[in-house]
Amino acid sequence: MAKEKITGSEALMLALKAEGVKTIFGYPGGSIMPVYDALYDYTRGEKKAFDHILVRHEQAATHAAEGFARVSGDVGVALVTSGPGATNTLTGVADAMLDSTPIVVIAGQVPIAALGTDAFQEVDLVGVAQPISKWSYQIRHAEDIAWAVSRAFYIARSGRPGPVVLDFPKNAQTELVEFEPQHVHSIRSYVAYPKLDMNAVQEAATLIRQAKKPLALVGQGVELGNAQEELRLFLEKGDIPAGRTMLGLSALPSTHPLNVGMLGMHGNYAPNIKEQECDVLIAIGMRFSDRVTGNTKTYAKQAKIIHLDIDHSEIDKCVKADVAVIADCKESLPAITALIEQGNHQEWRDSFKPLQEKEREKVIEPAIHPTEGPLLMGEVVNAVAEATKGDAVLVTDVGQNQLFATRYFKYPKQRSICTSGGLGTMGYGMPAAIGATFGAPERTVCCFMGDGGFQMCIEELGTIMEQQAPVKMILMNNNYLGNVRQWQDMFWKRRKSFTRMKNPCYELIAKGYSIPYQAVVDRKDLTEAVQKMLSTKGPFILECAILEDDDVLPMTPPGMNVDDMMLSISV
Repeated sequence: MAKEKITGSEALMLALKAEGVKTIFGYPGGSIMPVYDALYDYTRGEKKAFDHILVRHEQAATHAAEGFARVSGDVGVALVTSGPGATNTLTGVADAMLDSTPIVVIAGQVPIAALGTDAFQEVDLVGVAQPISKWSYQIRHAEDIAWAVSRAFYIARSGRPGPVVLDFPKNAQTELVEFEPQHVHSIRSYVAYPKLDMNAVQEAATLIRQAKKPLALVGQGVELGNAQEELRLFLEKGDIPAGRTMLGLSALPSTHPLNVGMLGMHGNYAPNIKEQECDVLIAIGMRFSDRVTGNTKTYAKQAKIIHLDIDHSEIDKCVKADVAVIADCKESLPAITALIEQGNHQEWRDSFKPLQEKEREKVIEPAIHPTEGPLLMGEVVNAVAEATKGDAVLVTDVGQNQLFATRYFKYPKQRSICTSGGLGTMGYGMPAAIGATFGAPERTVCCFMGDGGFQMCIEELGTIMEQQAPVKMILMNNNYLGNVRQWQDMFWKRRKSFTRMKNPCYELIAKGYSIPYQAVVDRKDLTEAVQKMLSTKGPFILECAILEDDDVLPMTPPGMNVDDMMLSISV
């Protein structure tokens, strides 16, 4: 007996439901209207399957999907129209690609009969998205929907995760089809999980057993592979100190005795110095970004390098590995752990302490416990971190706010950081925080933004107002594009070219969106204001007046050796 035929738009609803989707971030338009008509029935009544979050800009739909994915571990979904609606998502697609974030973007398209005619709001989305996505595909007919959606979600979430773009012409949305869900579990040309090479495991274990000064570099791959416990057991058995990349900060609790801090240009002093002293360097789920390595010609030349990664293309791309273990770290870490002996590197670990103390004295204490002058970003972040007792999710925008926030927040729990790493996207913070509130509704979401990034996504206050999304927004206002200003001061003879900003009255803006607001100018009012923000139900904007020339330290200047790290800036 033939099944009842349904439209391609309703088939999309059923395909998304089959993938376990419950939240969609989107913005309607002409070429996606049939899908939105079908969505009407699936967001209410007996058929209700989804919550649809109406964003105010399509770029925000992708960033919200990213925030949702990063804190939940599920695939984020964005739904937009064709033309500018689709092209507005591309920044978020590129961001997700560089940061290995699993999202699926579904965009409307003109009917296939109109393709190539420069029809209204026609853009070759597949062609544009292909270089910056894990897979992009055009669903030309309704009969392809079940297969394409299942394949899209499989590719997005498996192996090294990433963004997938589905281009959905209007004819496929309105055609009738007998829908049967499909479940793609493998693709012949796509090896999501490479087979673990036990010879490489043995070589890695041998180097680790022989090491006198091992150092682990922990990246986001540990979180993406849900291998936090496997990492802990490996480090503890090997007695191996571990630095973390910015995106990998919550892969190992901040308070763990083997955690020696954040790596990179504005990371902690000790791990950056010790990268140039270790004899075995174990990179786990990280890609040796230039912001971590500094000058690769001089980076860790004294060390044997072991690189654990699921993606073969990352091996030897930036730093040559002596041993490459290409596999899911949830599989490779236990295999190595089983072959190493109980380590004892107390003397090596103790050698980090004087460097840590030096940074604490020269940088950290002055940043988080100043006694005079205007507010500093470090003390604001520290005040929020102390008040949330480590239970909050940190979301940041990009710039000094990001660097201070990631340095001084606390990460006792996994999946506790959501920030734009590889692309460095200003305007990411607020929409990503909205997504995070839906991905982890049981947790407090604290979003730190500068005045520049805040104004790049200010329209999303409308989304927050409508959804009453409980985003705690900490606006650190220094009247500058602070990070660029710092570089201009340090490297461009203090020629502040177009970095000072004339800002609006944020209190009036908050009032217009009916969002509770408070400003802090004096540090004596900071603790009480933070408590008020956290105790207020729903969203809150806390504006802090920050010292205009507050600088992020330590810093390794661009292109310099990783251990050429500055603890102060000489004027």
